[in-house]
Amino acid sequence: MRHISSLANGVALGSAGLVMMSVLSGCSSQERQEPQNRYLVIEQQANGKYIVIEEMPTDGPNRAIIREKDANGNSVERFMNEDEMKLLAEQEYRKVQEGTSETLSSGDSSPGMGLAGTILAVAAGSLLGNMIGNALMKNKNFASKSSSVNKSAYSRSAAARASSASSKKSFFGSSTASTSKTSAYGG
Repeated sequence: MRHISSLANGVALGSAGLVMMSVLSGCSSQERQEPQNRYLVIEQQANGKYIVIEEMPTDGPNRAIIREKDANGNSVERFMNEDEMKLLAEQEYRKVQEGTSETLSSGDSSPGMGLAGTILAVAAGSLLGNMIGNALMKNKNFASKSSSVNKSAYSRSAAARASSASSKKSFFGSSTASTSKTSAYGG
């Protein structure tokens, strides 16, 4: 009988250790966040609007390469530093507050926006602060425009990671989708 008691204590201790390791590993993975700043490649479309075609996280400052057509129709690239991006984002954010920003409109279905709207839609949090970025994303029209202007593979990958992270984790770490199905304990 004594052997069974010590075995049960060992199982309980082992289970407690597994739970603690699971909790600690979950905390550490949440603390490791990707860099907030972005390196963007923004391209002007035939309709004159801009879309993000490449986006990469960076530990350095926000920056962008802007690809446009000149008067002769030749492709030209220019570099935009964080200060220039922030200035455009602030100007567009003032338009958002006034209700005149194209980032809030729902009528135009063609892809892209103006350069300032594109930058605000993709990098509002890192340029103007997370509170402003979160407030903007709560606006249904802004969120829709924001997702339509970003055609980068990174954006699609980040969206997939976010949706999979929102699913529940079981005791042993496997992902489970929440359902309305109920089951009895142990079965």
